Amino acid sequence: MLPWKRLARPLAALLLATAALTVTAPATSAAPISASAEPSSAATSAAAQGGWNDYDCRPSVAHPRPVVLVHGTFANSVDNWLSLAPYLTHRGYCVFSLDYGQLPGVPVFHALGPIDESAGQLSAYVDRVLAATGAAEADIVGHSQGGMMPRYYLKFLGGAAKVNALVGIAPNNHGTTLAGLTHLLPYFPGAEDLLTAATPALAQQIAGSDFMTKLNAGGDTVPGVRYTVIATRYDEVVTPHRTQFLSGANVSNVLIQDRCALDLSEHALLGLTDRIAFHEVANALDPAHATPTTCASVLS
Repeated sequence: MLPWKRLARPLAALLLATAALTVTAPATSAAPISASAEPSSAATSAAAQGGWNDYDCRPSVAHPRPVVLVHGTFANSVDNWLSLAPYLTHRGYCVFSLDYGQLPGVPVFHALGPIDESAGQLSAYVDRVLAATGAAEADIVGHSQGGMMPRYYLKFLGGAAKVNALVGIAPNNHGTTLAGLTHLLPYFPGAEDLLTAATPALAQQIAGSDFMTKLNAGGDTVPGVRYTVIATRYDEVVTPHRTQFLSGANVSNVLIQDRCALDLSEHALLGLTDRIAFHEVANALDPAHATPTTCASVLS
C-alpha cells in the first residue's frame, strides 16, 4: 500500500470524529465560550474522592502555591488527572482542575473550542483559585493542549503576574503534523474548513496555523515564569516530539527517556499514568528539593 494511503485512513477517522461532533453540537459550536470559573459537578465530586478541588485547602509553607491542572484535547478536569492529582495532593499540594473549551451539546470531551477563549476561561479560574486560597501566585501543570494553552494566558492575558511556573507534559507548543497527517489536508477538499468550524482547537494546533504563529511570535516565553517541558520520544500525537521543547530564559526541557530509557510511554500515558513523568513534575514544582529522576521513580 502506498504511504499516503496508509496515512489517509487515520486522517479519515479524525475527520469522521469531527463530523460526529458537528452533528452532536449546534451550528453555534464555535461561538464565544463563557469564561465561567465555576467548577463542574464532576470536578466537585472528584474533590471528595481524590482530595483535589478542595476550596477550603490552604497552601502550606512548604508548598505555598496552589497547583492548577489543565487537561488536554478531548479530555476533562477529572479523567485526565485521576493519577496525577492524588499524587500531588498526597505530597501536600492544594490541587485544582478546570474544564475548558466546551462545545455546546458535547459533554465530557472538552478543549475543542477556540484556544484564545479557553485561555480566558483559565484566567478566570486562576483568579478564583487565588481568591479561595489566599495565594499570590499559582503553578500550572498541563497535558497536551493544556500544557500549551496557558502560554497564551501568560503572554496575552496578564497571566505572567499570577503564575510562578508552567509545567507542560507533552505540550503542543509549536503545532503538530500528526505524524505527517496534516500534510494530507489539501488532498481532502473542505477538510480543514470542517475542522475549523466544528472543532476550532484542532485546526489551531496544526503546525503553521495562524494561532501557532501568533503564540510563538517574538519568543516562546515571557519574563518571570519558569517553564518545564516533559516530552517522550514515542509521542504519536505531537510530532515531531522535539517541537514540544521551548527556547528562552528559565526553560528546562526534559526528554523522559533521558531519565529512564525503559520508559515507553506515548502521548496519552505520559500525562495519565507515568510516575516517572510525575516525579519530574514534582521536581519542577519544588526545584529547591528536587531529587534525581530515574527508572526507580516509578516506585516513589
